[in-house]
Amino acid sequence: MGTPVKVSATEDGIRLHRYFGRHYPTTNLLLVRKLCRSGEIRINSKRCRENDILKAGDLVRVPPFAQNRPEAKTPGDAEDGFSMSDLEKLRQCIIHDDNDIVVFDKPAGLAVQGGSGIKKSLDKMAAALFPLDTVLLVHRLDKETSGIMVVAKNQIAAQKLAKAFQTKEVAKEYVAVLSGGVKGGGGGGGEIDSPVDEKKAVTKYEVLGGLKNNLTFVRFRPETGRKHQLRVHSKEALGAPIIGDDLYGGRKFDAKLKAILSPNHLYLVAAKITLRHPKTGRPLTIGVAVPEWMRQVAELCEIDL
Repeated sequence: MGTPVKVSATEDGIRLHRYFGRHYPTTNLLLVRKLCRSGEIRINSKRCRENDILKAGDLVRVPPFAQNRPEAKTPGDAEDGFSMSDLEKLRQCIIHDDNDIVVFDKPAGLAVQGGSGIKKSLDKMAAALFPLDTVLLVHRLDKETSGIMVVAKNQIAAQKLAKAFQTKEVAKEYVAVLSGGVKGGGGGGGEIDSPVDEKKAVTKYEVLGGLKNNLTFVRFRPETGRKHQLRVHSKEALGAPIIGDDLYGGRKFDAKLKAILSPNHLYLVAAKITLRHPKTGRPLTIGVAVPEWMRQVAELCEIDL
């Protein structure tokens, strides 16, 4: 009769034939259709069609011959570059989800957008998590940067959010740890107005504290959105690159700090964002806690983030 298999939350919204394509690669669309018609494949003990949409918790009857076949490297490692385990980890990073947007606490090391040589990316994985939506990027984060990433789930939301980012209607806050002291003492903070790639770039910053002449915690509020803006302003305007920044010299820090710093992380986190919801127009503020590897250093410096 077949054994029922429970659909996970990660695959909520997937179509039945796509589900079989992921887990049983030799079971193609035509065969799934035939097995549905004969009643050998069922959903929650009820007859179904190959295009039926699965929900988390559904029980899918899988015919015995299909269970004995080798499973795919789900969902399409060879073509997609990520596994079911990767999708589940990203699903657990969701901090806000509604009909128009989904917001992730993006882990460091995950590229936002796929491209040449990049197989695993947030945009592709988000599309797999929300197969019934039109998932579209509206802003970017560097691969090495962790923190808040807003993704639209339809064209209208994407257009409104993209415009809001372009017209500077979105307020963003980052927390960074710089290698060394801020140039000129830095006081309590200030504003950096220094071009990046010959384009106007403005960043407001606030010095939060640190270890004198060794490291400095800074809160950044970028007014513009140039590529690597905060990393360039830290290095060139403040004279103290972000710790862990291979590109701008953030690997050169006091040897005594190696015991408390994580060598494989860029100490830059997108910690807070405020925007107007694309459908309701109401202000929406979302924040995330800094990662454990940054929090430990903050505690050592007696900084409350």
